[in-house]
Amino acid sequence: MGDRIERDTLGEMRVPEDALYGAQTARAVENFPISGITMPRAFLEALGWIKHEAAQVNAALGRLDAARAGAIAQAAAEVAEGKWDAHFPVDVFQTGSGTSTNMNANEVIAHRAMQLAPDLSVHPNDHVNMGQSSNDVIPTALHVSCARLLHAGLLPALRALAAALEDKAAEWADIVKVGRTHLMDATPVTLGQEASGWAQQVRDAIARFEALMPRLTRLALGGTAVGTGINTHPEFAPRVIARLAERYRLPFVEAPNHFAAQGAADAAVELGAALRGAALALLKVANDIRLLNSGPRCGIGEIAVPAVQPGSSIMPGKVNPVIAEAVAQVAAQVVGCDAAVAFGAGQAQLELCTMQTVIAHNLLLALGLLARSAEVFRRRCIEGMQARRERCEELVEWSMSMATALAPRIGYEKAAEVAKRAVAEGRTVREVAREMQVLPEEELARVLDPRAMLAPRKGP
Repeated sequence: MGDRIERDTLGEMRVPEDALYGAQTARAVENFPISGITMPRAFLEALGWIKHEAAQVNAALGRLDAARAGAIAQAAAEVAEGKWDAHFPVDVFQTGSGTSTNMNANEVIAHRAMQLAPDLSVHPNDHVNMGQSSNDVIPTALHVSCARLLHAGLLPALRALAAALEDKAAEWADIVKVGRTHLMDATPVTLGQEASGWAQQVRDAIARFEALMPRLTRLALGGTAVGTGINTHPEFAPRVIARLAERYRLPFVEAPNHFAAQGAADAAVELGAALRGAALALLKVANDIRLLNSGPRCGIGEIAVPAVQPGSSIMPGKVNPVIAEAVAQVAAQVVGCDAAVAFGAGQAQLELCTMQTVIAHNLLLALGLLARSAEVFRRRCIEGMQARRERCEELVEWSMSMATALAPRIGYEKAAEVAKRAVAEGRTVREVAREMQVLPEEELARVLDPRAMLAPRKGP
């Protein structure tokens, strides 16, 4: 199939005959052959619905005739639904305002509208982009797409994960095990207490996301080029945003200050930091599980994770904690995404942040990865984990940290002597303390009861 000639303000461009886009998109494809990574589906969905609602509002305001508005709205809905994703070839690494992607959408929607209504002339700038600028549309699409993925994807996945961890905390509430600090034996805890800490970390991550949502749902639409709102109707942005809020069932509002909304990317920074925090919380849980599952015969081996696949191409019977390892790798990627977002936001100057597309790419990548990994972690690892009760009890008895409970009764120095002898002689603290007769037998049994070490207590 051949090419056709399209024109923009810089001149003529060859465009594939079957492409819905036009000269500006073709020019961007030629200018930015960098990564082969195009804008995410969630971003294109948001962009499509913004154009859809804009056409409807412009018609209601008497600025756009009903026929053109209807054709544009239908074409934009098809873009939002993913029907024309193949016609969005512009690289993520492009003009930092996202103008190329905005014009890509304008051109696709205009060409498709003219297919739907062949008797109409639809212009990408004059009609599809009416009352808008790339400088307010792109950050609006960023916020809408991130808020949707957070609300509908990541938060439900994290809530389900937290609930699964809380279930394990309840199930394991009576299983006493060795606590560990510096990866060395410490005083006893229950396996349930450890799991409760994991659950709280996830709940805290959820709370951080919920707290930032009011900033994320502020939309830049209405500021047009520099925040002043030139070339738009005063009712345009409020009406479009109200329609977006109804469509997404999210509390979108017009940004209270368009110069902040377009000249900076503070909400993106806040979201990136919260994503990093959630990733590191999941990394903590994953790493703890890997340690507690280690062995299982020659390591800690206090829990057993589900065997989901063979672990080695050379060692028969080996099973590895692969789900936890995948979660750890996602954490590494999310930390990298946050670094890119922070750097991008740091390049904001005067009336525009010119790293919008790389910020959008990294935030949406991190949101999707975290949501999917949290769901897989819960379903393929957490829910099927089993405690090895006998191993936990065995290691508690062998721990030199049992001597900690003796210190208030016999003093730190004497308790340290007991612990050192236990290690040196390969015996338990209980055996050495009994032999040294540091306390009467009945009192020794009471003091060295691991369950008495699980919480503060009154008296000696």
